Amino acid sequence: MKRILLFVSILAVSLPLFSQLKNPGFVHYIEKYKDLAIEQQRKHKVPAAITMAQGLLESGAGTSELSVTANNHFGIKCTSDWKGRTVSADDDKSNECFRRYADVRDSYEDHSLFLLRTRYSSLFALPIGDYESWAHGLKACGYATDPNYAEKLINLIELYGLQALTFDKSFVIIFKPHIRG
Repeated sequence: MKRILLFVSILAVSLPLFSQLKNPGFVHYIEKYKDLAIEQQRKHKVPAAITMAQGLLESGAGTSELSVTANNHFGIKCTSDWKGRTVSADDDKSNECFRRYADVRDSYEDHSLFLLRTRYSSLFALPIGDYESWAHGLKACGYATDPNYAEKLINLIELYGLQALTFDKSFVIIFKPHIRG
C-alpha cells in the first residue's frame, strides 16, 4: 500500500512537469529568429512576443510548406496592393494567393508593415507589454479565422516565456542553465 501511495504521489508531482516540456523545434525557432522579432518591435512597435508567437503558430516553427517554400512565416495572403512574388496554397479555400519572400527577414518586416495598416490600428493604442490584449485584438481585427487564435498565441507566449523578448531581457536563460563561474 505504501508503494502505491508513493507511486501516486510521485506521479501527481511529475505530471505537471511533463506537460510543460517545451518542443525543441519551437525552442530552436525562437533562438534563431528572436533578434528579428526584437528588431521589428524597435522599428515598428509590434510586440516581439506577439511577433514570435505568430511566427511559431503560423509557420509551425518554420516547418510549414508556406514557410519552407515561400519564406512566409506569418501566413500573409496577397492583397490588391501586393507587388511582390506569390505562391498558391490551400488555406480557408483552395489555391489562395500568399506572399512569397526572398528570405525570412523580409517576412518579418512585411508582417510588421502589414499590421501597420488601418485595419489593425487599434492594436497600437494598447500597451506594448499587454500580450493578451494584443492577441485578442489580432483575432478581433480578423488576422485569423481560427476561433481559438488568441488563446493559442497567449499559450505560446506563456509556455515559452516570450514576454521576455518584448522587454528585451536575456532570453537564453529560460532554456539553458545559467552557469556562474
